[in-house]
Amino acid sequence: MRLCRAMPKASNQSTVFVHRGIKGRHNVANPSRLIIMMLTTADNQSALNYLHAAQAAWPALNMAQHFGVSLRTLQRWKGGEIIPPRHVVAELQRLLDFGASRTPKGDFRFIDLFAGIGGIRQAFESIGGECVFTSEWDDYAQKTYAENYPGGHPINGDITKIEANEIPDHDVLLGGFPCQPFSIAGVSKKNALGRAHGFHDETQGTLFFDVARIIDEKRPKAFLLENVKNLQSHDKGRTFDVIQRTLREELGYQIHYKVIDGAHFVPQHRERILIVGFRDPVIFDWDMVDLPSKGSHLLGEILHRGKDEPFIEADGDKYFDHKAGHVLDKYTLTDKLWAYLQDYKKKHQAAGNGFGFGLVTPDSVTRTLSARYYKDGSEILVSQGSKKNPRRLTPRECARLMGFPDSFKIPVSDTRAYKQFGNSVVVPVMEAVARAMQPMILNSAGTLQKERLVV
Repeated sequence: MRLCRAMPKASNQSTVFVHRGIKGRHNVANPSRLIIMMLTTADNQSALNYLHAAQAAWPALNMAQHFGVSLRTLQRWKGGEIIPPRHVVAELQRLLDFGASRTPKGDFRFIDLFAGIGGIRQAFESIGGECVFTSEWDDYAQKTYAENYPGGHPINGDITKIEANEIPDHDVLLGGFPCQPFSIAGVSKKNALGRAHGFHDETQGTLFFDVARIIDEKRPKAFLLENVKNLQSHDKGRTFDVIQRTLREELGYQIHYKVIDGAHFVPQHRERILIVGFRDPVIFDWDMVDLPSKGSHLLGEILHRGKDEPFIEADGDKYFDHKAGHVLDKYTLTDKLWAYLQDYKKKHQAAGNGFGFGLVTPDSVTRTLSARYYKDGSEILVSQGSKKNPRRLTPRECARLMGFPDSFKIPVSDTRAYKQFGNSVVVPVMEAVARAMQPMILNSAGTLQKERLVV
């Protein structure tokens, strides 16, 4: 039930009405149980109002845990000592969206763990999936995610603090979990004592453990995990061995893995390992993933286009001067930085190694965009001719290099944007894998869909 009322506005204020019966807990037969509040969104007081309204509407919700902050921080928010970040306000608004429909919106449901800025989500929404749960701990990534995926459910913070049984049922689990070593000390001791052990022992204390415990509890029909190429050799191969054993032997999933280079879809060499898993036996082969020839995409496709550069309303002239028809000068390296990078490269060349900057042209395929790109941009420097220092890519060009559409909004600083895109996925790679998984997901998602409708 959505509560809508036309109200006269005072100056530029808008009003929001909230009642206690959100998310299906309302009782329309007894309207006296509704608690109505008017919230003003005219000033910073709105954040405090939203917070108190959400707590009243969701009395059982642990707000500190929900937003991944300390109790002290939560109390400072409530006391008005500090204002919650804008993305928190956006999440509070989602909590107060008491008219959200419980009717399934997609062909299947998925959850987005270690979500970053939502690159994998974008891929699975493109094949008809509905995201029903998101977890991302970084405040700034949450801000970008919230800007691009408004409405629906709130963004959860630290996944380690969320019980698996609190996560909605889903057909597919998605996650780009960090690469961490697994301690073998406890396992070795249990082996010596003849005691049984499993993933709870081997993976405890790592974020992969949280992936495993959620899979163990919710038993999704399929999953897609993404990580750096070196996951296979990490910790002398022990890390990947534990992951495979956990997924196959402990959790009983059929798994397939492959390293795929983003250069099949974008002008960037970016090799990442993808692990696909299915709960039930299926016929899956990596040949089902349609990979165009590498080298068919060159850097000129993603660079700002001079007078032909489209105007992106969300960007304005942040990165590109549309009137003058060129990238802003702030992206051109200073003489001091350019001299340092050239000297650094010469020194390492003399030592016989390949460290140094990567100079590219519109006809290039770049190195891997990293999260450190904000420091000096050295791995991808765009040549501006012999009479001008090279420049960094702009955040919009980084978005394009990762396969994000121009409709993707970048609401954070350049530094944060570089980190976010450097940590993200190549969206078309994920879309290609999603399309290959789609028949298996849809064939097995019907049961869960029927169960939800019955409930």
